[in-house]
Amino acid sequence: MKVAYVQMKPVFLEPELNYSKAEELIREAADKEAKLIVLPELFDTGYNFRSREEVEEVAGQIPDGPTTEFLVELAKELEVFIVAGTAEKDEKGNLYNSAVVVGPVGWGYIGKYRKVHLFNREKLFFKPGNLGFHVFNIGIAKVGVMICFDWFFPESARTLALKGADIIAHPSNLVMPYAPRAMPIRALENRVYTITANRIGEEFGLRFIGKSTIASPKAEVLAMGSEDKEEVGVVEIDLSLARDKRINEMNDIFKDRRPQYYTL
Repeated sequence: MKVAYVQMKPVFLEPELNYSKAEELIREAADKEAKLIVLPELFDTGYNFRSREEVEEVAGQIPDGPTTEFLVELAKELEVFIVAGTAEKDEKGNLYNSAVVVGPVGWGYIGKYRKVHLFNREKLFFKPGNLGFHVFNIGIAKVGVMICFDWFFPESARTLALKGADIIAHPSNLVMPYAPRAMPIRALENRVYTITANRIGEEFGLRFIGKSTIASPKAEVLAMGSEDKEEVGVVEIDLSLARDKRINEMNDIFKDRRPQYYTL
């Protein structure tokens, strides 16, 4: 199957403009036959909020809010699966940095993930995710989801891999330089594909590094974006490689685990 990242520069607090921008890039990826397309963290709202009121202004419910509805309609039309980061407001008014998973006709809204590891000032506005790490079976593949700073904790990717993920979708707004180097290692140590969809641009002094990355279970960088351009990266992947956890005839990365020695 072919998979893709969308790298874009969201307009701060302008969801409608961001829908238009994202649609153009999603269509480009679909034209290149990508079946799974990953968008950045908070693709629809921008990131560097200055107050809770700003988040509440643009956060929506999942799946009944405008962002999920936009993504579902586009996924149905283009016959693709999409993973995208968005600001969520639940029925009690709690705010979460979330990702939504949607698919074509017969799938629609599939599920959501709420970011477990909040970064820096996100803690001022969002509650930590409370749904755990989940793998979504989209038929052609099993897709785990984590968001941005989750990468810093190896347990995130390992948990998704142990739950059966072939691919880890990783919507991001990266500002530190490390993830483009680290994600191929996350892919290697778990024998999965990783798709990091990052944003570009600057918001109130915070610069985002771009370099969206697709990595293979052999730590190969299959695609990497620029630091400053809106673009899509599309590659073909071999899912059988992600489903084979053997390093050689004697070693299997999961069967060789010895968790009784991993406790403190």
